[in-house]
Amino acid sequence: MGKRIAAIVFIYISTAIAWLILGATIFERTRSSRSRLAGPVVSSWGAPQEQAPPSASWVEIAPKKDTAVVDGRKTERITEERVSRALGLEASRLDVKLDLEHRQKGLLWYATYKVAFAGAYSFRNASDREQLVRFTFPFPAAKAIYDDLSLALDGEPMAVTSGDSGASATARVPAGKVVALGVSYRSQGLDNWRYKFGGEVSQVRDFALRVTTNFKEIDFPENTLSPPEKRQTAAGWDLAWNYKNLISGFQIGVTMPEKLQPGPLAGAISLFAPVSLFFFFFLMFILTTLRDIELHPMNYFFLAAAFFAFHLLLAYLVDHVSIHTAFVMCSLVSMFLVVSYLRLVVGMRFAAVEAAATQFIYLILFSYAFFFRGFTGLTITIGTIATLFVVMQLTGRIRWAEKFARRPAVSSG
Repeated sequence: MGKRIAAIVFIYISTAIAWLILGATIFERTRSSRSRLAGPVVSSWGAPQEQAPPSASWVEIAPKKDTAVVDGRKTERITEERVSRALGLEASRLDVKLDLEHRQKGLLWYATYKVAFAGAYSFRNASDREQLVRFTFPFPAAKAIYDDLSLALDGEPMAVTSGDSGASATARVPAGKVVALGVSYRSQGLDNWRYKFGGEVSQVRDFALRVTTNFKEIDFPENTLSPPEKRQTAAGWDLAWNYKNLISGFQIGVTMPEKLQPGPLAGAISLFAPVSLFFFFFLMFILTTLRDIELHPMNYFFLAAAFFAFHLLLAYLVDHVSIHTAFVMCSLVSMFLVVSYLRLVVGMRFAAVEAAATQFIYLILFSYAFFFRGFTGLTITIGTIATLFVVMQLTGRIRWAEKFARRPAVSSG
């Protein structure tokens, strides 16, 4: 009996090492895929976007005193210099729509989204004369596309000049007048969308931002302002930020919800697999001992191989089908291997009932617990305690010294 247990332990340890290698391989493939696809993903779908408010300024010619040395004597002269003067931003009215569309490449899902931005910014010409004002609107991301981009002043379209960092237009603004700069565009980004007020600490007056989403798993990045008002809709959320006079160093941001990542999920399930196999071997050893069924260590080896087949197939199937479809297919394959094999070893009833139920609980259900983020550890702990209780009740009256003293009879099936 001792040699038999030692052989089973050796098989278990060898399989556990194979799972560790498989798990490390999956995570390395995921890391390599992430770094390799980072550039193509950004170029195809866009980068995280961070929108900033536009600026408005005019240039005036101002006198400047300059000191020069002529023939050893200092002389003063008056020169002219071009000075940029900024218009004050009086109010901001922004409307943003975020439509999430997850896309998969290889072992990873990417949270890509479409954004429709519409804003109205009020600027005041506080000078005592009409000025030729240049309005500049910065792009939220360098690597992105902008469709239907338009700038309008008091409802009148402006001729737009676009560069790498933004779009600009010029118009004359009468003295003391408040004008409204309208900006709109459609674009697409990745992972999160942000709005920043300006520098490290900015003062914002009469600000209103409304964000509507088509997703309900809403979250906000660290060091950002959560919305004072939010209302759940049929499709997602209606979020509102309204401030009269805000001084803050924080931004506004919305994080896109992530899907279950096939690569990391398959890797985590593989690294956990030794725990599943331990419980399966433990229950099989208990059940066969109680039923006087002899399983040779070679039988345990093939059972371990059937378990390993589940994770090996899962590791390479998630590249091609959804993680849920891959999980179901791998579960059916592994259970078929175990049941069809034990049917020949100990008989159909034990294979289809005790063995199949044990495999379903400790391979399928324990692995599926990883689909519930935040509850995986609790689920497995509850299953472990329940297993311990059942085994203790089944074996409480067993005289183990007597069981191990004699050789179990071989089942005829």
